Amino acid sequence: MPLSPSDLVGYIETGLDADLARWFPDSPPVAFDEDVRPVEPFLARLSPADAAALAAFDRRVRSGSMPAFLDIADWVYGFDYAENECGILDSDYETELTDDDLWTVAADGSGSHYVVLTNGQVAIWFHEEEVIEAGTRFDNLDVFVWTMVRYRAVREGVLERADVEDDFRSLAQDGLKNLAAR
Repeated sequence: MPLSPSDLVGYIETGLDADLARWFPDSPPVAFDEDVRPVEPFLARLSPADAAALAAFDRRVRSGSMPAFLDIADWVYGFDYAENECGILDSDYETELTDDDLWTVAADGSGSHYVVLTNGQVAIWFHEEEVIEAGTRFDNLDVFVWTMVRYRAVREGVLERADVEDDFRSLAQDGLKNLAAR
């Protein structure tokens, strides 16, 4: 049976730790040198399932024990766009967004950010145009994290691409196209 996004609801809480232990046992943990703004105000803007996923992710990130399978650091996690004088436009290039409309979970390695939107989707904030890029979305944080763990495991050579290709196709996430181009 093909994997669907609904199959991954709760993944961060129930499956992430085992996957990280299996594929990234020697990876250094995420560590913050500076305080990061609290996630709780943003959680209140999400649906219960999306809030539970981000809260579970946040607990792991702040614990200092989660392996760094994503580019997560205190300068990007919970990034304050207004304080850093960065604009945020939605993908239509017209609708202005604020820090209240998104929560940054990681950098993508090029200066852009992976952000959770209030509808629960994860997208890329493109730093050069200060816009939420079209065609970069994942249905929710559970799907995004599940995908990124496997993407990184394939890149590190600890998981065969053939073992996840069918699942990636059946999930049909726009954000996967962006990863495939790398």
